[in-house]
Amino acid sequence: MVLVTVALLSLAALTLGDLMLAEREGAHISNRMAQARALAASGVEAVRLFVSMDEEWQNDNGGWFNNPAWFSGMVVHQTADPLDTGLFSVIAPDWEDTMGTTIRYGLENESAKLNVNSLLLADQYAENGGRQLLMGLPGMTEDIADAIMDWLDADDEPREFGAEIEYYSGLSPAYATKNGPLETIEELLLVRGVTPELLFGADRNRNGIIDADETIPEAFAGLSADDPVAYRGWSAYLTLYSMELNVRPDGRAKININQDDLEALYNQLEEEFGHDVATFIVGYRQNGPYEGTEQSEPMPADAQIDFSRPSRVKFSTVLDLIGAKVRMQFAGENEPRVIDPVFPNDPALLRTILPLIMANLTATSSKVIPGRININLAPRSILYGIPTLDPSVAEMIIQARPKDPTLIDDENYRYETWILADGLVTLDEMKALMPFITCGGNVYRAQVVGYFAGGGPSCRVEAIVDATVRPARLLFWRDMSHLGRGFPLDVLGSSGQMAGLGRAGTVVSP
Repeated sequence: MVLVTVALLSLAALTLGDLMLAEREGAHISNRMAQARALAASGVEAVRLFVSMDEEWQNDNGGWFNNPAWFSGMVVHQTADPLDTGLFSVIAPDWEDTMGTTIRYGLENESAKLNVNSLLLADQYAENGGRQLLMGLPGMTEDIADAIMDWLDADDEPREFGAEIEYYSGLSPAYATKNGPLETIEELLLVRGVTPELLFGADRNRNGIIDADETIPEAFAGLSADDPVAYRGWSAYLTLYSMELNVRPDGRAKININQDDLEALYNQLEEEFGHDVATFIVGYRQNGPYEGTEQSEPMPADAQIDFSRPSRVKFSTVLDLIGAKVRMQFAGENEPRVIDPVFPNDPALLRTILPLIMANLTATSSKVIPGRININLAPRSILYGIPTLDPSVAEMIIQARPKDPTLIDDENYRYETWILADGLVTLDEMKALMPFITCGGNVYRAQVVGYFAGGGPSCRVEAIVDATVRPARLLFWRDMSHLGRGFPLDVLGSSGQMAGLGRAGTVVSP
């Protein structure tokens, strides 16, 4: 009996010891997981701080595009044991890599993508403009494109190839169309014809690259290998959040050349551009552009505007000023005169004129413009879908645009009109493209990994940060830890210095 009792007590003690060890290990892992989440949250806050700064400060500190000093292996919590050091890294895919295996340490500009919630606006500027934009996506069909447009628009009338409530009500289970803006990209899975394979492609762990163990879905099997973004599925091309600030480089409001108070408009223009430009623009608003054959003359130095005359026209775009003449009657004169353009349509002068106009003038009162596509960053398939943009011009844009959008030594490349200055499009073609394209964008996507130098638990989050306000605000947060860390430790880096400053990109080994 004594031996049995001792044996039972020993087993009980051993079981209790194992249980306590398991509880200790569980508590340790739980604590490390909480620390990893905090490390990732620190990375998101670092991103938010960085994009809250002005452009000059950002560029002086390495820029948002590829910046290992700020975004690779940044130490948050230093410990006596180097393996327990907590870090974060901010990773983005390199869209110029034709193998789809290279990353950079930085952010993604959401304006490089197609804003689904702005597709209906495209129909206002081009017939079936929304459909055309969607048709640039690899594997897209007219049936699916029109079904997406029907999901977004407010009516229940199906488009030519679309689907409305009549179709969805016949499904099991039945549901209704959204008839409004999306809340997540994943909501597209409810649209007729959209499948997980089309939306997410081969990138099952959502790390932005195609890993060795990820296979290309059959729907994309016939795609050209020169567009690696395609293999990541449509979600790599789409956003709900792209916006850009419509302000001057120093943050001041641009001069709205369509404002109602013509005298206030004149005063603002005179201060910035002088008498001739101010008088011409007000005269344009009062009289419209002159397209007759009368001989034009330079602006008289003593010309005085008659502000009692009301505005008759508004500018469709600031490019309406290029090469325009105006026929106007000055105060105290009996006959009108035809005045020479103040911004001539001269290829030799456009490189000087266009940055001046684009930086200071606007034809809208809106401080923020949503949904336009950044031609300096957008992948080939997005550019191919832009209405009125010839594919051959899209290829020339890809060849000529800056490789790093934060390293620009020519002011023209800060504005979408560089394709006009470089002669890739005509003035009329540029005007037609203005509602669709930009070289700006102030909303950024960050994939942040919080981890420990020695491995163990990690946290990977996707965050979208809006820098159209100061300080920048968080628009979207998604925990992707269930999909794994996504990157080897040697790629994430153990410190900003070890990551290698100025490196163009890092190849992710299988």
